[in-house]
Amino acid sequence: MITIENTLSLLKKHFGFASFRPNQEAVVTDILSGKDVIAIMPTGGGKSVCFQLPALMLPGTAIVISPLIALMKDQVDALRANGISASFFNSTQSPNVQNEVLQNLRNQKIKLLYVAPESLNFLLPHLNKNNVSLFAIDEAHCISAWGHDFRPAYTQLGKLKNTFPDIPVAAFTATADTATQDDIIKQLQIPRANKHLASFDRKNLFLEVRPGTNRLPQILQFLKNRQDESGIIYCLSRKSTETLAEKLKSKGYKAEAYHAGLETDDRTRIQDGFVNDHIPIIVATIAFGMGIDKSNVRWVIHYNMPKNIEGYYQEIGRSGRDGLPAQTLLFYSFADVIQLRQFIEESTTRDFQLAKLERMQQFAEALSCRRIALLNYFGEHISENCNNCDNCKTPPLFFDGTTLAQKVCSAIFRLNQQEPLGMVIDVLRGSKNAQVYDKGYQNIKTYGIAKDIPWLDLQQYIIQMINQGIFEIRFHENGRLLLTPLANKILFEGKKVKLASLQIKEKSAVKEYIQKTASIGIFEKLRQLRREIAIEENVPAYIVFSDATLKDMETKLPQTEEEFLQVSGVGQAKNEKYGQRFLAAIKDQLIIEREELSKQKSKVPTQLLSYELYEKGHTVSEIALQRNLKDDTIYGHLQKMHALGKPIDLLKFINKEEITLVLKAKKELKHDDESVKPIFEYLKEEVPYWKIRMGLYLG
Repeated sequence: MITIENTLSLLKKHFGFASFRPNQEAVVTDILSGKDVIAIMPTGGGKSVCFQLPALMLPGTAIVISPLIALMKDQVDALRANGISASFFNSTQSPNVQNEVLQNLRNQKIKLLYVAPESLNFLLPHLNKNNVSLFAIDEAHCISAWGHDFRPAYTQLGKLKNTFPDIPVAAFTATADTATQDDIIKQLQIPRANKHLASFDRKNLFLEVRPGTNRLPQILQFLKNRQDESGIIYCLSRKSTETLAEKLKSKGYKAEAYHAGLETDDRTRIQDGFVNDHIPIIVATIAFGMGIDKSNVRWVIHYNMPKNIEGYYQEIGRSGRDGLPAQTLLFYSFADVIQLRQFIEESTTRDFQLAKLERMQQFAEALSCRRIALLNYFGEHISENCNNCDNCKTPPLFFDGTTLAQKVCSAIFRLNQQEPLGMVIDVLRGSKNAQVYDKGYQNIKTYGIAKDIPWLDLQQYIIQMINQGIFEIRFHENGRLLLTPLANKILFEGKKVKLASLQIKEKSAVKEYIQKTASIGIFEKLRQLRREIAIEENVPAYIVFSDATLKDMETKLPQTEEEFLQVSGVGQAKNEKYGQRFLAAIKDQLIIEREELSKQKSKVPTQLLSYELYEKGHTVSEIALQRNLKDDTIYGHLQKMHALGKPIDLLKFINKEEITLVLKAKKELKHDDESVKPIFEYLKEEVPYWKIRMGLYLG
């Protein structure tokens, strides 16, 4: 008879633990009772014990499906070191060794047998209900196309339950959002599986995000006081890992690059060196880390942004597994987002993966507690700030956003929690586009209750609410927004909401246009002055000031002697010698450029000014009113900007039926010239001129 005393006795004997970690006992009990389970447990949470311990207690052999061929031997060696009979079966073994494993399986000499999914078909003929105790699916997210590490070979695992209906199937993974969890259950055909969700909260990890500029100097500064600590730096490309590793080595750090393109011997050498503390720093692609049981990794740096939160969480989870404080640092730049979008474009689940990338981007841009945002993604809703992330340590300015949050919650509720972010914003702002009217949303009570907030600002506020755990995004269901328990507290229990004040964007379309066309010549002005001084003193120009110093002057634009001394490369002697002349040159050039900018502003194309307002979230009617123009003119401006490649969804203004109507009228009139008046009259003056022009353009 299996008792808790027996279980704890074996746990201590073979694994050295006197008690279970959270969730372990419940998972073990379910498996011993013959139930199917899915367990979502963070890295370092003790997943392996959950199937290894039942394997010892049940008659027969536990079949463990694992994607990690390279690590199977290590896992088996660790079990054998604990006095447990274990083997593996995969393509790296000779036929003689494989036959020996199969013979031991038939003779019931193995308690755990590890097999790669690609090798499972070779093993199946040797399995039956009398010699198999359970099927454990490790890294189960690999079975789901919704997951971050899909492997087609995993999809065949669904037949296990059909073939062995009475054998428990236990699926384990460290990272799976709600959609992936549901898909794992569906793919494995275990609809009645008990679900065990351990907390995703790794309180000892400090979460930090920084802009992706000057990354190498920032990394060197980060490592300055961490000379003897182990850490991993993740990069997007193999070339990046090699380049960065060489730069770190040139600065005196013991670092090695690791990626799938290395020879097997080199990968093994580097991996062993890291595990055994001979190589403290690994610069790697995501090929590194899965299954490595190294508890003293003190930091993880993401040189590039990961493509989804699951991957990010799994990778930062490789630090601080001993429970001691560990640091995580993510560098974020929009260039990374563009590169990742290119990677995803060819994916069979393109739209889904792009939505996850957007969510990762929102996390990187979050202004509220990062831990709340991270846990909310995995369906774990907390509301107290963690005080162990960059945003908690240095918070932005906040305002009371409770009323706005209540408005958004109410709108989502009245939309039956069926619409994505864009539609929710359109309804709140009272947009008059075709999609809103086609669904009758102009008639709901919350239509237009946030029309005073620009579109992009409202988008950012709602993203903050998502990061705070007020709403959940269902990526696999058209990205619809759902209310969480926290939303109900805000609506019905007076729960307060703080929102961060938005930063003013540095650039706008108009500013970019002005900067491209204005005569920006400060650097040239400074070079010219440097040349004059060099001739006067009969010295090379760089002796006066280097190009780097002139660039820093251009950036800082010093106005006083004190500010001039802050320029890199300016000391007291050169300040006394040249300071006044350079300050005067900068002042003169700024006056010239201000005049030039003033002239350029008057030359900005009218359609660009309209687009600038549209980008800020103003409706067509608002833009027309502000610019003292007709609505028709603004629609024409937006059409021109669309033709220039700006991301404007013209189908917000005209639906497909109207386009068909316009094209049909043109065809029946055999109308080929540019005048739209004949079409306007043919359609009984019921379709406005701007809509006819837009229909012809889109058709």
